[in-house]
Amino acid sequence: MFTQTTKMMKLSPESVNLTGKSTHFSAECWFDDTCILDMDYFVKTLSGIKAKGVRPELIGSIITHYASKWLPDLSNDEGSEVFMGLKDFEDSPESVTAIWMKKRFFVETLVGILPPEKDSIPCNFLLRLLRVANMVRVEPSYRVDLEKRISWQLDQATLKELLIPSFVHTCGTLLDVELVLRLVKRFMNFDESVRSGSALIKVAKLVDNYLAEAAVDANLTLSEFFGLADALPAHARSTDDGLYRAIDTYLKIHPGVSKQERKNLCRLIDSRKLSPEASLHAAQNERLPVRAVIQVLLSEQTKVNKHQIDWSGSFISGTRSPNQLGLIEPPARCMSKREMNVQQMEIKRLKEDVLRLQSQCMTMQSQIEKLLEKKRGSGLFGWKKIIVPSLMNKIDKIGGEIDRETDVGYVARQTPGDMKTRLVRGRTPNKWRKSLS
Repeated sequence: MFTQTTKMMKLSPESVNLTGKSTHFSAECWFDDTCILDMDYFVKTLSGIKAKGVRPELIGSIITHYASKWLPDLSNDEGSEVFMGLKDFEDSPESVTAIWMKKRFFVETLVGILPPEKDSIPCNFLLRLLRVANMVRVEPSYRVDLEKRISWQLDQATLKELLIPSFVHTCGTLLDVELVLRLVKRFMNFDESVRSGSALIKVAKLVDNYLAEAAVDANLTLSEFFGLADALPAHARSTDDGLYRAIDTYLKIHPGVSKQERKNLCRLIDSRKLSPEASLHAAQNERLPVRAVIQVLLSEQTKVNKHQIDWSGSFISGTRSPNQLGLIEPPARCMSKREMNVQQMEIKRLKEDVLRLQSQCMTMQSQIEKLLEKKRGSGLFGWKKIIVPSLMNKIDKIGGEIDRETDVGYVARQTPGDMKTRLVRGRTPNKWRKSLS
């Protein structure tokens, strides 16, 4: 975006290429003794460009390009060639303090010339700039200004850039969790236009992923973890799988958490928002309190019952569908394992009833034969040859139907109640005809 004019990179508004095509900078001027003078001239030139009405996005691209060349830490090109001046910087005879002060001056100057419009500077570049700002200990006012800008665009941030290490010796954690907590709280303080539905969901997902990474640190306190997890409202998370994973990781790394503290952590999880996979894992998780496991199981049972009610309600709806009119044959519903087990038990019980009836009929037949031997020649029991065989044949027929229909899918055509009704009817013989003998 700039044209190279001199060794010291003398820039002017007329030398800026506004077509968006970037050119290369001089590699000999970045760490020259007069770098501060070049920085001052860059600021004046950029002010002249702004006065010409250049779009804020183009101004932002100029700043990010120039800053990335000056400080390789701000560059996102991991595989790019190491800048030629970097070796000169490492071999510079200047003291570490002098080099540190130059970096600090450069970062503070960059923060002061950032365009105020939203999205003019990428959020990931601002996070990298904040990382360097915390490292070189810039003035608090510049740091606060950077944090406000980042909070404004927090939904565009990535987890990689948000993992900013803590440069404070008093902080026991590796990551700067307090910084992320400040960013999230500032984001929640903006009006609804900034933290709209989609932006809030993205930030919630980002926070859950950050918590999962920060939970690995054994020095992370429960108050820090709980404070960041509770900084977002409950409706911000469309699913609680990420939060559950973070809490499970924290409990695994911190086995000394008390029972009451575990309960407080698990209250953050809405078991109704867990996926079936997460619910299955939670139901078998020994690190969770018993109350939390019961809530997960009850939520899953409620979901199953709701699905069954919705399915059955579709057949009793007031509107007549093509299925109800007989135009379309309704598809057969696949039975659940539980329903199949209940049906098998019912069929088994009915088989036992049939066998018991057969045994009783055999006993009756033997008793009748004994009575016939005692009263041979009497016509009183002449009807036995008709009734008992017919009853036996009927019971055998019902038992054969149960066996046969069980093999071919009896459930699809009749219910166990129908079979039971037939058995009851089979037990009732025809009314006896009065004997005339």
